[in-house]
Amino acid sequence: MNHLYESLNLGGLELPNRILMAPLTRGRAMDDGTPTEMMARYYAQRAGAGLIIAEATAVSANGRGWMNSPALFNDDHQQAWQKVSQAVHNSYGRIFVQLWHMGALVHPDFIKGGSPLSSSEITMPGSMRTPYGNAQEFAPARKMTRSEIQTVITAFASSARRAIDAGLDGVEIHAANGFLIDQFLRDSVNVRGDEYGGSTENRHRFLFEVIEAVSATIGAERVGIRISPTSTLWEISDSNPGHNFTRLAQKLNQYDLAYLHVLDPKPQFQHFMETTEYVTPRIREAYQGTLIINGGFDDKTAAEALANNEADAIVFGTPFIANPDLVERYRKGRGLNMPDSNTFYTPGENGYNDYPALVA
Repeated sequence: MNHLYESLNLGGLELPNRILMAPLTRGRAMDDGTPTEMMARYYAQRAGAGLIIAEATAVSANGRGWMNSPALFNDDHQQAWQKVSQAVHNSYGRIFVQLWHMGALVHPDFIKGGSPLSSSEITMPGSMRTPYGNAQEFAPARKMTRSEIQTVITAFASSARRAIDAGLDGVEIHAANGFLIDQFLRDSVNVRGDEYGGSTENRHRFLFEVIEAVSATIGAERVGIRISPTSTLWEISDSNPGHNFTRLAQKLNQYDLAYLHVLDPKPQFQHFMETTEYVTPRIREAYQGTLIINGGFDDKTAAEALANNEADAIVFGTPFIANPDLVERYRKGRGLNMPDSNTFYTPGENGYNDYPALVA
């Protein structure tokens, strides 16, 4: 039996299949982060996914550092997201939005020359395109005060409230890929000496305070979490990811969350990477809630993973970019469109809303 096409109850939300769409930054929002009509069409096209997890969306002005990425911290943002949710629901889809703060990866050009925030004083490697020019090297980030930590926690809760008021079905807290929450979780970055640094439990504190604030605001059943235990994006890592993230998963059992989303490619999927520890099996054993996993799957390997009880659903990223009807293509055994990586982050419809669907 192929479990990919079975329904799944996610915190009371009934999903028609277990092929979920990953949050994929595409850079099609307005300059101020307001979602566009183009984005509403894009997500509506992909409503056949069991669940759409919409792209990373800033919870505050000082947390947004990616050109034309969306935001959700004012009335204009909320009204535009309502159009997105309506478009998806009119196409019988379900949609969460991923909430993030980029932390040390916010260049000062985005925040009127201010200093980026992080768990500790750090300068991230590399560069980012900014409103005032081409790629600019990252600037030194400032260690957040306790007051600033509380302000960001409040911002996550406020954006989550706006998401539900905009008609979205839930939110995913972005605690992965080297952004702010991950900058607290990993010991290569977090060298604080207070209650938010040092031990594993202390490094988890910020995330769990965000979870508690968001859950208290919209209900835990509408909240998912994304982690990436072995990611080394932006050269952020952890000295013991197996212990760190297994312990985190155990602690998440205190909350009746919608799901835990793990981005952790299997060794055979780690193309062009050194083989690292595969932590997901330990997380699966530790976590008692709904587990969704992401990292290089196709329909065959995804079906095998579900059959082996490795997860409850599989999250697909790049295939959804070029195949708005991915679920139907997999179901019918049809070929896939190939994505054009040159248009992943460029403005306009080209490479965004113009991939063809199957002809009936």
